[in-house]
Amino acid sequence: MRTDDEPRQPVAASDAAIALMQSHLGGLLREYYPEVVDLDGGSRLGEVLARITRALEVAQASREVPARFKEELLDAVPRLRRYAQSLTRHGADADDLVQHTLLKAWEHRRQFVAGTSLSAWLFAILRNGFYNGRRKHRLEVPDPDGTHAAGLSSAAEQEHKATLRELQGALDRLEPAQREALVLVAVEGLTYEAAAELLGCPAGTVKSRVSRARDRLARDLEPEFGGA
Repeated sequence: MRTDDEPRQPVAASDAAIALMQSHLGGLLREYYPEVVDLDGGSRLGEVLARITRALEVAQASREVPARFKEELLDAVPRLRRYAQSLTRHGADADDLVQHTLLKAWEHRRQFVAGTSLSAWLFAILRNGFYNGRRKHRLEVPDPDGTHAAGLSSAAEQEHKATLRELQGALDRLEPAQREALVLVAVEGLTYEAAAELLGCPAGTVKSRVSRARDRLARDLEPEFGGA
């Protein structure tokens, strides 16, 4: 048994650094995955969004879709682009995935159940499109030169020394399932239950994945917080 005269074990300092990292992790992740607002109206995604917007105006006027369907769908687009970017790790591919999602949402608009979460429904379409595409093409887009991180905005000041590039490396080392669960909960703000429904697994599994991902990120970034 340790006495008060015995020195503290190194793990105590490590745990303190990890606790500090945990307190900053949510903000750092939201900085790495910012809400993508600007959209070029002349891009393929911009053109598809414009066409769907016009079509939805007609459908909503004729009560073909639930009230506020159009507004909620348009409001969800920035979050869809952010979630797509976290999956594809490539801006152009992310927008292609969002384009696919919007077209599928329009095609299956009558299947949406009024009173349920439209954003969760859209997230499910996007996620299915991504994994179906991976199974078909067996392609995962890398980001070896940091082009994803380079295109993201960063805060003017940070309370810590961890950079987006260092976070990128730490995120790359996460298991894909852990990274996706972390993004859904820590960035998109989904509850464990909502994320579990989207991912098709128990809420306890999501909680475990998020916990493991946070712990791994905290330990990988620990030196930047004075824990080394």
